[in-house]
Amino acid sequence: MTTTLIAEVALVTALASFAQALSGFGFALVAVPLLTLLTSPQNAIVVVTALGGVLSLAVCVHQREHVSVRTAGLVSGAGLVGMPLGLLAVTALGARSLSALIACVVLVFAVLIGRGLTFRRGTGPTIASGFASGALLTATGMNGPPLVATFQAMGLAPREFRATLQATFCVQDALALAGFLAVGRLTTDSLLLTGAGLPGLLVGWWLGDRLFARTDPTRFKRIVLGVLVASACVALYQATSN
Repeated sequence: MTTTLIAEVALVTALASFAQALSGFGFALVAVPLLTLLTSPQNAIVVVTALGGVLSLAVCVHQREHVSVRTAGLVSGAGLVGMPLGLLAVTALGARSLSALIACVVLVFAVLIGRGLTFRRGTGPTIASGFASGALLTATGMNGPPLVATFQAMGLAPREFRATLQATFCVQDALALAGFLAVGRLTTDSLLLTGAGLPGLLVGWWLGDRLFARTDPTRFKRIVLGVLVASACVALYQATSN
């Protein structure tokens, strides 16, 4: 692994964790498309899942008193059921197809979230979003969009929203990593890239959290969505030009 690659991975994770600190979501949506420019889509998904799990665990422990345990448990259980579908996709699809899928998922959900996508309240939609997030996590590394929409629809208070989202990410990321290990996707290369991204993870969250405390989060959410669209366009261009 070259020094340049280490610096690039750290920069990507710093940007992604910065986005998540500002809006409560967006780490994988930012990191996966950009990391596919540096490594294979399969590696990018594993690395982002591992780093996202570390970040979510730290935030969840720090804000544990605000976690809605019932909601997190319900979504995580449904996500476990959906994960095998995603594992099947990540095993069966080639690099170009997976890059295109990642880009399309980012673009679609960035637009929908930007337009205020919400789900109806109730157990059914919560389970459905958990199932979708589990499948998306193991297929693309991005489980946030359906969960963000559902938690918004439930009307969770900001602190509860953020903490419960991180608790759900933490559980689903751990389950997904076990699945990646089972199908042989947790490789030495992916572990090295994960280690390279840890410094950027810490720096990005620290900066984003400080800015979130003193700046209107709505403005920064627009910035996050803009970064999502830009990174998705880059990934889509890469998939179609190879």
